[in-house]
Amino acid sequence: MPQSSEATAAPDALVGPLERGLSVLRAMAAGPEVRHRPGDLVRTTGLARSTVDRVATTLVRLGMLRSEGRDLLLAPGAAALGNAYLASCGLPALLGPHADALAEALDEPVSLAVPDGDGVRFLAQAARPRAMAVSFRAGDLLPAERCAHGALFAGGWDEADHERWRERRTRDPRDTGFPSVPPRPVHHDPAAVEADFLDRVRRARASGVAVDDQLIEAGLLSVALPVRGPDGAVVCAVGVVGRTSRHSARSLTELAVPPLRRTVAAMEAALASPPAAPAPPGPAPGRGGALKEELGSGFLQSLARGLDVLRAFDSVRGPARLSVLARLTGLPRATARRSLITLRHLGYVREESGGFVLLPRVLELGYARLSGLSLPEIATPHLVALVPRVQESASVAVLDGDDIRYVARVAGTRVMHIDITVGTRLPAYATSMGRVLLGALTGPERAERLGRITPEALTPRTLTTPEGLDEAVAATAARGYGWVEQELEEGLRSLAVAVTDATGRTVAAVNVALHASRATPEESLAALLPPLRETAALISADLAAVGRFSRVATG
Repeated sequence: MPQSSEATAAPDALVGPLERGLSVLRAMAAGPEVRHRPGDLVRTTGLARSTVDRVATTLVRLGMLRSEGRDLLLAPGAAALGNAYLASCGLPALLGPHADALAEALDEPVSLAVPDGDGVRFLAQAARPRAMAVSFRAGDLLPAERCAHGALFAGGWDEADHERWRERRTRDPRDTGFPSVPPRPVHHDPAAVEADFLDRVRRARASGVAVDDQLIEAGLLSVALPVRGPDGAVVCAVGVVGRTSRHSARSLTELAVPPLRRTVAAMEAALASPPAAPAPPGPAPGRGGALKEELGSGFLQSLARGLDVLRAFDSVRGPARLSVLARLTGLPRATARRSLITLRHLGYVREESGGFVLLPRVLELGYARLSGLSLPEIATPHLVALVPRVQESASVAVLDGDDIRYVARVAGTRVMHIDITVGTRLPAYATSMGRVLLGALTGPERAERLGRITPEALTPRTLTTPEGLDEAVAATAARGYGWVEQELEEGLRSLAVAVTDATGRTVAAVNVALHASRATPEESLAALLPPLRETAALISADLAAVGRFSRVATG
């Protein structure tokens, strides 16, 4: 990506800690490994060990990395960087519902992608339930020549773009720098690949339709059309994905192109008349100053400030002026400007006449990996932290029919502990998590659900009357936590609170279970409810970050 003269000619204006911090985030997100040791990052980034340690300390305190022993992992808080791009460009919010509707109508996955250099960056995937699922994630990058979308975008390349594409293919002929696609065979013909791609670009330019016949991998097909903005420029591409077990390239094209054209028309109308809505509140000024005082030289304040500038784009649609970004972050204009120069130099920001624009390359900072996290993966680290605090077992469950289903669990270390495994189903009416989840339903939904349940007396304390159960669920919703005292099993006490998503909707519950003989009910409530609520808030915050623009599987 070409850089502006200011970014190239003024390296002294770059914020070194921000540049180094972003290189660590890129290294954390690249390749198949989820866990990284500081020594691995030293080798990958070329930074000194002391620098990596300070960057890691800063990113852990900012919630973008987490540590497990000697290992470092990406934390859901890093999704805020990708969310900032997705919010500022507005494409998922404007076009996502149309992609979902098309996937529903065709019963095939639908993808939304944008150009990113000589690659194609996926923004959204409207999936369909299949035993053999298409596993692209928001943020994944594909070579332009190996997908239908790329042939559409390459129609607008100039000679410099083509030259950069050829240089990349010379450096990486097998596409090993694109972990989302299988490497090419060792003995493929580069000249044939180029000739085929240029031919597909010409045909796509002439017809407005591009076809991928097993270019990504054997058995996978797609058909894509461009989506243009009000100025006529291609903004993104929308594609329908199929498999050779259901379609040929021709049959998928015949099936998909007519509804694709209607969907593109609806998307272009949405881009021409975006709904008038107030921007969400901007991020509060970072805690960099307080953390700097707390951690001293171990905390890189300029890295924290640069990430605040990046996240501030979340509150701006379209180009953002320096004065606006400085106000949103609470930083001096000169400080915000240096961060923007650094972000522009690294290819994450472009400067236009109306201000600065965040670019899709931001999604490489861990968004693809984080957008694929499931609820159990998000919740488990928080359960691991909770169990030593309360010295009891902790779990997360979702509502599944008239039951709860355990999706994450960490057992306590006591000799006598609750022995339940992930996947276990229990009747919702007799469990604290079940009552939290039932209480979160709307009035009609709750009445319908409770009306079809026939409670059984699992212990002498089990509520079995419809009136008693309805009152217990209503009381749970009113007080904000579920409490079940020996109704599921003699001696078993359980306390639960809700886990919510980005919209505030209850999607799961987290609980602590213990033997009732260990404390009085009052003592248990006083000791367990505060840390349980803190844990639920942390899980909910991570779930909101990861699930804001991506669907999170419950596991």
